[in-house]
Amino acid sequence: MITLNGLTKHYGQDVIAVDDLSLSVAAGEVYGLLGPNGAGKTTTLRMVLGLLEPTRGDASILGHSVSTDPMMVKRQIGLVSASAGLYQWLTPREMLHYFATAYGLSKSRIADRTKTLTELMDLGRFLDRRCATLSTGQKQRVNLARALVHDPPVVLLDEPTRGLDVVGSQVVFDYTDLLRSEGKAIVVCTHQLDEAERLCDRFGLLHHGRLRYEGTLPELTTTTGCESLVAMFLRLLENKQISGSDS
Repeated sequence: MITLNGLTKHYGQDVIAVDDLSLSVAAGEVYGLLGPNGAGKTTTLRMVLGLLEPTRGDASILGHSVSTDPMMVKRQIGLVSASAGLYQWLTPREMLHYFATAYGLSKSRIADRTKTLTELMDLGRFLDRRCATLSTGQKQRVNLARALVHDPPVVLLDEPTRGLDVVGSQVVFDYTDLLRSEGKAIVVCTHQLDEAERLCDRFGLLHHGRLRYEGTLPELTTTTGCESLVAMFLRLLENKQISGSDS
């Protein structure tokens, strides 16, 4: 469902944010795109979303190229980001209606999706309160619902649990499991490596814009000799420091 083929982004002559990145994510799979700050995760997501033009390479969603058919790609994606804001003077109900209308949903479909998401995300207690009055966890639930109101086949989760307590984080975990069971292709970007181990089926470890390791946790354990993602990243960083700037 998601295919990246040689995706590359340069800034000027000297900065390579993403370097020849190729990967795929299947329906019903949760893929963890992981890396330290500056690894290229956000730049990759922005290219997939059509917000940044690749220097070369391409990304496609369900066979639609982001380079030649960006509007169709956007319709196939739901983005959940900790940095995404809400319209503070709208209620969650109004937020869902606004974005559903933007995606071209009919009135009956909007009503159905609002009802479904309200039940799934437990929005009922604050569905008609202004977003400015909501807690961080409640806002993130609204963000999840907003991103999924058009029932997209592909979901991008960018630091989805940032600022959330244990209960709020569990909502994200539970809903990710539901999305997986519905056959959606999901990409998770997070610094919380312990959470990534719980959420994801397969991982891609980015460093300086390049995909250094990829596979399931058992596969990565065999490849690296490390038992956890934290240990893998520490080894990766140490290896880069040892090798210096020869790349």
